[in-house]
Amino acid sequence: MFSDKANHIFQEVIEKYHEINTVGQEFHNPYDEKDQLIEHLLYRKCWIDTVQWHYEDIIRDPKIDPVAALKLKRQIDASNQDRTDMVEYIDSYFLEKYKDVEPKANATINSESPAWAIDRLSILALKIYHMNEEANRVDAGQEHMIKCQAKLDVLLEQRVDLSTAINQLLEDIANGEKYMKVYKQMKMYNDDELNPVLRGAKK
Repeated sequence: MFSDKANHIFQEVIEKYHEINTVGQEFHNPYDEKDQLIEHLLYRKCWIDTVQWHYEDIIRDPKIDPVAALKLKRQIDASNQDRTDMVEYIDSYFLEKYKDVEPKANATINSESPAWAIDRLSILALKIYHMNEEANRVDAGQEHMIKCQAKLDVLLEQRVDLSTAINQLLEDIANGEKYMKVYKQMKMYNDDELNPVLRGAKK
């Protein structure tokens, strides 16, 4: 099933990142873009999410230098744009894959596209990884570990449910029960023509 593949790749990414565990480390995608396109896209997507997860940790340091914080905020903005772009690339993959499927007369549209559901699955993999760390922290108290284990149990259940829902959505699209309709995000704050502050800075 598709979600099994995605979850496996997400775990692969997160474990690979934590071998060095620095946001500035070199990125290498082991999946060939030509021959393993969806694997390539999933790996890249989760890597972006993993780096951004750690950006968000760093910027919350109450002692962070303001200049460094501003630089990091710019990196987070760029990462958010990369994340959105990757979601749209993944949806483009599914649009191409199912382009010849004729939706049934009573076919319905889903509330979100496959790739945005996959985006949530990637973030969920990160939550599970880090909550598992907290549930097994040897320097934490027993109460902390028990609370984190309870949260981890919920996250694991959530992954099963979300994985099942994604698989069902893709099956429904393949069978013509649902159809895809993708809207570009049209983010405005990074566009120097749509953001009035950036537009003014050009004058």
